[in-house]
Amino acid sequence: MDFGPGSKKNKNKKIANQSILVCCKLFISESRNLAALDAIERAARLDTETVIVNKFEDRIYNRARYTLVSYVVHDSTGTAIYSPLQQTIIAMADAAYGAINLETHSGAHPRLGVVDDIVFHPLARASLDEAAWLAKAVAADIGSRFQVPVFLYAAAHPTGKPLDTIRRELGYYRPNSMGNQWAGRTMPEILPERPNEGPIQVSPARGIAMIGARPWVALYNIPIMSTDVAATRRIARMVSARGGGLPTVQTLGLVHGEDSTEIASMLLEPNQVGADRVQNRVEKLAADGGLDVKKGYFTDFSPEMIVEKYMNLINATANAD
Repeated sequence: MDFGPGSKKNKNKKIANQSILVCCKLFISESRNLAALDAIERAARLDTETVIVNKFEDRIYNRARYTLVSYVVHDSTGTAIYSPLQQTIIAMADAAYGAINLETHSGAHPRLGVVDDIVFHPLARASLDEAAWLAKAVAADIGSRFQVPVFLYAAAHPTGKPLDTIRRELGYYRPNSMGNQWAGRTMPEILPERPNEGPIQVSPARGIAMIGARPWVALYNIPIMSTDVAATRRIARMVSARGGGLPTVQTLGLVHGEDSTEIASMLLEPNQVGADRVQNRVEKLAADGGLDVKKGYFTDFSPEMIVEKYMNLINATANAD
């Protein structure tokens, strides 16, 4: 495949006809600073072969997530050697680190870094190995270029260490302000253990990054019409696998506005335990406590819809050239 500048149109046609695609979800600790988000999005648009198919913002959490898709190129032996996603994510991280200071950031959602989490999911005919290869390549770049400690997780980790285990070890789930907020730096200057990439020293302005690869995970949030965050956290724990509830479900109970809280859930195997089961369990537990529950919402499209949107957008770009 020709990667020269003169082959843009032909490249796009080739991309549209192949289906080895990887999705990246990039979580940034910012949603209130519009200039910062604009800089990050400008960086994402520098390469038209990576497409932002969705963006989710929450000003109360002060957190944004970009969903991006591109292709993977293999050599003659079938080994993955290149994806436009790699340089796009690095450009977005560069913009984020230049525009956001974790020391002045606060929000109602846990975070440990400006670029808080990057996860790669295989789509279409791509494999988890390809997603893990890309995760490790991005982690090496972020660790060396930005001097940010990076912890790998799931398929990108040498032993498959889960994300929630690493986060728990690093104190991710413990708010440090008003009992329900995360503000400023939350990490010590020297980490208690060496990261997979980057230094052991933590920049107060940048924090650390988590980078992993895993099969598709659905993110589903359920509003609770109560300000009693302790009650919401109890329900969240009872719903989660860790608390003896639904298998492969992880949850957080969080403040979400002046008159409500929210249960943020990760469905690690959404085809086995889906949003309906989580919604029903939350409603039952909340009713037992006299709490009103609203219908939950997904924060992203399904994998099938993401592939469809990517193909439509990339073909539109090719036809416009």
